[in-house]
Amino acid sequence: MCWLIARAFNQRSLLQVLAPTAPPAPERAPRIAVIIPARDEESNIGHCLHSLVEQTYPPSRLGVWVIDDQSADRTFAIAAAIADKYPQVNVLRSPPLPPHWVGKSHACWSGARTVETDTEWLCFVDADVWAEPALLASAIAAADAAELDLLSLAPRQELQSFAERLVMPCGLYLLAFRQDLRTLQSRDSDEATATGQFLLVRRAAYEAIGGHAAVHGAICEDLMLARRLKRSGRRVLLQDGGRLLATRMYTGWPTLWTGIAKNLSEMLGGPARTAATAFVAVVLAWAAVCIPIAAAVACARGGPGACWALLPAVLGSAAALGLHIAGATYFRIPPWYGLLFPLGYSAGAAIAIDSIRRRWRGRVGWKGRTYP
Repeated sequence: MCWLIARAFNQRSLLQVLAPTAPPAPERAPRIAVIIPARDEESNIGHCLHSLVEQTYPPSRLGVWVIDDQSADRTFAIAAAIADKYPQVNVLRSPPLPPHWVGKSHACWSGARTVETDTEWLCFVDADVWAEPALLASAIAAADAAELDLLSLAPRQELQSFAERLVMPCGLYLLAFRQDLRTLQSRDSDEATATGQFLLVRRAAYEAIGGHAAVHGAICEDLMLARRLKRSGRRVLLQDGGRLLATRMYTGWPTLWTGIAKNLSEMLGGPARTAATAFVAVVLAWAAVCIPIAAAVACARGGPGACWALLPAVLGSAAALGLHIAGATYFRIPPWYGLLFPLGYSAGAAIAIDSIRRRWRGRVGWKGRTYP
């Protein structure tokens, strides 16, 4: 347990934080197109677009493209009303989804083929994120300084419902426990990590590897795109964008459960690894609670060696509790959520089992569509 905690803290230190940067002069600013694939995002698209049109990046070098992916709600109408007020915003309807394509990849690919030919950077942004004014200027500066072909930013998670606050911190800790960021971020590794909530990619590199058309059937299209770029010799990096980028991915149990289950098995490396990860997480989480209690009871009854075992058990459990309480503070939620971490990992394990079940069935559902 202590080793896992130390690993999680070490992983955090390996993720460079994107700092705010002043915008470039218009004559030196590369042209950038922000592409937002949006399906049934009426509750998010307005906030997202307003944060993008308020960027400090030179407006003459920035275009924003909303690709409405056959929405059944007011997403298109809201985006079109904003486009009427801001000339840099464009709204298009995505063509009908071809066979064997995932909707998000198709919308991204449709947007990428629409933007001006002199666009140097493509920035794919999810509709449920919102940005601070310095985001795009800072991201372009960071990508240029590090000579990157793809910069992905992990946004700050806004957690409001009980379900989000219970499960999301545990899920993010689990990734920190499992991932080896030092290897994933290394230039010498052909593996990569990325989040599709913000992908800034050089257009030339994107087109050279086939863009989203090359990963058109992938549920985790962001990770597959990053891998293809890196394996083609391009430079890929994930950074912490929490100072300049935020998101609320889910709004409660129904959206959280479905959203995580649709790709968790793929993210964790297949059914066997997913099941093993879920089992270990639940056992360790409950052991942090049960072992000190059992040792205390045995010590009180005069059990031989129980009192000696109590001290390391209490220290290990205190470390686990401290980690999760600190995590709750980091996510700006009440600290007592950190005390519920065994329940969080148990709920995550149930979602993992459902993700395995969906994969064995061979079909994944998301936003009214079913994908193989």
